[in-house]
Amino acid sequence: MTSQKKLRLDTTRRLTRLSAVCAGVLLSTSVLADNINLSYAFFAPSQTFPAVQMEHWAKELNERTDGQVNINTFPGGTLLTAANMFDGVLNGVADIGLSATSYEPGRFPLLNLAGNLTGIDVNSQTASQAVYELIKEFPAETLGLEDFKVITAFTSEPGYLHTQEAVTSLEDLEGQEIRVPGDSTAVVQALGGVPVGLTQSETGEALQAGIVNGYVGSRETLMDLQYARNVSYITDYPLTNVVFVAVMNQQRWDALPENVQQEIDALGAEMASYAGKYLDEHIQESLTWAAENHDLEQLTLSEEEAERWSTLLEPINEQRLEEVAAQGLPAFELRDRFIELIEQNQ
Repeated sequence: MTSQKKLRLDTTRRLTRLSAVCAGVLLSTSVLADNINLSYAFFAPSQTFPAVQMEHWAKELNERTDGQVNINTFPGGTLLTAANMFDGVLNGVADIGLSATSYEPGRFPLLNLAGNLTGIDVNSQTASQAVYELIKEFPAETLGLEDFKVITAFTSEPGYLHTQEAVTSLEDLEGQEIRVPGDSTAVVQALGGVPVGLTQSETGEALQAGIVNGYVGSRETLMDLQYARNVSYITDYPLTNVVFVAVMNQQRWDALPENVQQEIDALGAEMASYAGKYLDEHIQESLTWAAENHDLEQLTLSEEEAERWSTLLEPINEQRLEEVAAQGLPAFELRDRFIELIEQNQ
């Protein structure tokens, strides 16, 4: 072989190896570019039902995208708290955030009606499906969601009155100090109780110390937060509930590949139903546990007594509807459609 031929052969081999290296680098870069990492924040602890939903959603999306999307979850306020969740998502602190609309009622006056109307006897799965449908049907700007991509939405069950002494009448509740979430303040007051505003983290100690005589809340707290140690009765009358919405930074959403967007959209209604169903089943587990371990009793109001409660609370419902309608928002339309969707889903 001549020296010129050998030189050409060596050069060809070097170019071939260089091409292979470049191709490998390009392929590696492409794979890395397709690997998507999203942060997902929530304010409450990991054992709470919204956080369970969050972890399930993250797992499902990862599997449905064949590992293309990885979700880093931050429950317990480790990335964003309830006070700054929605603004934190807008500012890019987290890609996705999950929070309760009742924590920012001025921001979501229309959507929050699905949580702060009393007397609606509905379980969490049915209410969750109805709320998700409302969000799909009503214009985003009327709901305060125009700056976000909604990932999913769901609700708690209605809040119930949990007390240390039996309450089967208005007279029984008169003067009792009851821990309430914000939307239940006027409700408890109208029924003759004394509403006390406490955070969830303060409630357990307040019950134990006798600072409050009971609380309004969803019944899974009996077991999850061990409140059954300090209350003995639940009065079976549905008060307000909590609407949760998971939102994504719109710019982050727009940057996602179409296949990922499709999978997230497909999960929206599924997760609304999943979260509600999980909570309903968990509540039954909690009630059984509380009865067996702490002799908790569930009390049913007579029809006459329930009517007395409804008569006192209906003006509060009407006032809330009128206040939202006065802002130029379709309050009564949303209420009517919410009830219609509940009846359809039931």
